[in-house]
Amino acid sequence: MTGDLSSASTSRPSPESFASCYSSLAAAGATGIISIHLSGELSGTAESARAAAGRSPVPVEVIDSRSIAMGLGYPVLAAARAAASGASLETAASAARRSIAATRTFFYVDTLDHLRRSGRIGTAASLVGSALMIKPLLHIVDGRISLLEKVRTSSRAIARLEDLAVQAAGKGPVEVAVQHVGAAERAETLADHLRKRLADLVELRVVEVGAVIGIHVGPGTLGLTVTPYDVQAPPPDCPQPPH
Repeated sequence: MTGDLSSASTSRPSPESFASCYSSLAAAGATGIISIHLSGELSGTAESARAAAGRSPVPVEVIDSRSIAMGLGYPVLAAARAAASGASLETAASAARRSIAATRTFFYVDTLDHLRRSGRIGTAASLVGSALMIKPLLHIVDGRISLLEKVRTSSRAIARLEDLAVQAAGKGPVEVAVQHVGAAERAETLADHLRKRLADLVELRVVEVGAVIGIHVGPGTLGLTVTPYDVQAPPPDCPQPPH
């Protein structure tokens, strides 16, 4: 993503859009829907989903991920894996919520200008005046973007991201996503370093985030999401496989 993002904007989907989606899924055979969305502190998307859920012909569990990008993606994967194993709607939704509670997201931005313009900067607003002099490391706390540390150079910021991932991983098996906006080379370098440092790394993804996130963080952004790898037994409401 290398285009000019300065004049771009985003808008949440309407409740009607969600109602149409839920009806289509029900018509295709869905008996329940788990609808997981980016943080309600940053977008009204989950609010629109809730407004439509009551009109759905099948039960809908709307979940606020309290995060963005793969901080949202990992809970979706957790719910999908549980559902594929035969879990009930409630059990699959619980899997998503456990993932949300355990997942950490950190990111580096070249400039805070995009976050400032979009109003998503949260408690990092005090940095705006010195944005050109520092390289901020941010994280998601209670669904909001908050300042974690101030670093003087981009190389130090990226090295610090690596350390934060190692700390967040702890001693158990983990999955990690390295995310970027127009910074593929830096993302691959960071991923290579993490593969060497994380002994219990189960899976590592390198992905470019979509336009909606890119508009708000700007080109050059590099992010990390770390989540525990859950070697799941079958959910409680599923029969145990024969030995």
